[in-house]
Amino acid sequence: MHPSSSALTPKTGLVGLKENWHSDLLSGFLVFLIALPLCLGIAMASGFPPMAGIISAIIGGLLVSRISGSYVTINGPAAGLIVVILDAVQSLGQGDAMAGYRYTLAAIVVASILQVLLGVFKAGKLSAFFPSSVVHGMLAAIGIIIMAKQIHTLLGVKPTAGSLLGSIAEIPHSIIEMNPEVSIIGLCGLALLIAWALIKNTHLKMIPAPLLVVLMGLALGQYFDLDHIHKYLFLPDAEILPHHEFSIGPAFLVAVPENFMSGFYFPDFSKIASYEFWIAVITIWLVGSLESLLSASAVDRLDPYKRDSNLNRDLAAVGAGNVLAGLLGGLPMIAEIVRSSANINNGAKTGWANFFHGLFLLIFVALFPKLIHEIPLSSLAALLVFTGFRLASPKEFAKTLAVGWDHFAVFVFTIIGVLATDLLVGVAIGIVAELLIHLSRGLKLSHMFSMAYHVNQTSEDTYHITVSGSAVFSNFISLKSLLADFPKQQNVFFDLSESDLIDHTVMEFIHHFTEEYNLAGGLCNIVGLDKHESFSNHHLAARRKMAD
Repeated sequence: MHPSSSALTPKTGLVGLKENWHSDLLSGFLVFLIALPLCLGIAMASGFPPMAGIISAIIGGLLVSRISGSYVTINGPAAGLIVVILDAVQSLGQGDAMAGYRYTLAAIVVASILQVLLGVFKAGKLSAFFPSSVVHGMLAAIGIIIMAKQIHTLLGVKPTAGSLLGSIAEIPHSIIEMNPEVSIIGLCGLALLIAWALIKNTHLKMIPAPLLVVLMGLALGQYFDLDHIHKYLFLPDAEILPHHEFSIGPAFLVAVPENFMSGFYFPDFSKIASYEFWIAVITIWLVGSLESLLSASAVDRLDPYKRDSNLNRDLAAVGAGNVLAGLLGGLPMIAEIVRSSANINNGAKTGWANFFHGLFLLIFVALFPKLIHEIPLSSLAALLVFTGFRLASPKEFAKTLAVGWDHFAVFVFTIIGVLATDLLVGVAIGIVAELLIHLSRGLKLSHMFSMAYHVNQTSEDTYHITVSGSAVFSNFISLKSLLADFPKQQNVFFDLSESDLIDHTVMEFIHHFTEEYNLAGGLCNIVGLDKHESFSNHHLAARRKMAD
């Protein structure tokens, strides 16, 4: 880890480019190798042309990196938005994929303007209103949906079901009817990703696993001759198989235009007065903004120099990039955490690494479109199935359960709500479930959206922040705003002895604030929790004040 001394903190702007170009160039290149297959896969899973993901990442690198308020984040399309965009394409297009794509581009432009306004009016703190159990439930549900839809592509089968639950129910049928050679490509890619996740060797880990999956897919695609339509027999001597003849051809490869300039499409605003259009706008706006803020905050914790991003400026910059992406045919982007953590691990110092990653993408798609066309769809599906599994892995369920049964219940309610309805309704169900649990534990209606606290400065460098009443996700935005601009390197005491009820979201926030404040050279302590009973053994579990 690097020291957090300001003398060693990398400079920004052109001075930072001159100082750190070598490390940022190398990291930008390595992130480009990871981003290329993911951008293609995310675009196709979203119902967009493959180039849409590349366009988004290029804009995220070349434009957003120059105006954002973050340091080492990578901006580009993310798996978390697949469900939102695909729903918009299907509901707006009503069976016409190209029309749905262009209507969705218009929704992205409008949603992105709202995103810019969120940042301009410093509303980034509103992300605090979503309890962590609901956010994790939403991401886990997105992971399940991605896996349910991409398993069919991995196996080379097109499902007939139109609904999500139908797609899940059809998985056994796709396994029985799988196209063997296509499945071999996808399953080998999935096996490689799993093996790479288990490897401990740091030198091997430097090689991006998505790049290896694509290279393996390219080799197997050439071996199975996916470039040409033909039929083949699989295990012709096996008596147990009901049939042996399968079709294969370019339909199983990525379809991209040979000329980069012909990959741009423009939005169609003719549905702007419809109900479906505004549902798409609100969903893209809320989910995209929330994911970007959460990811940027998480990346700040990984930054070895412990720099704090200006989240409002970052949100406005991402929104501006998304406006341009929507106008040119691209997916919406966020501050993407997987590529950002790879960026940090590769030694990136400044936002120029994001810029270089976008530049390499632009050069590659402009010069080598035929190579992109040779990538099998099942290789990209393997990347997305693995991404979906990480979002909804048994570890996520176990971690949530460890915090407490209440936390786990809201997590599960959110997942079921999203799977049974849609993202917005599912998140609303989770929030209502969390509030009902708090009300059952004594949360007063008058405290639901208002937190009582006061700050007492007892000496020149010592502050006591006393919280009374209830401190829950729905009322702590004002406290979060106060702490965002709190003086650094002071002595701070959080006195929670007068709090009747503290939920996990607030406990987690105060705990992270304390850690980061101490790392920045201050002294922050939490006091008064000895008067509370915890709802589980987890150190960040919700707790209630004991009767005197």
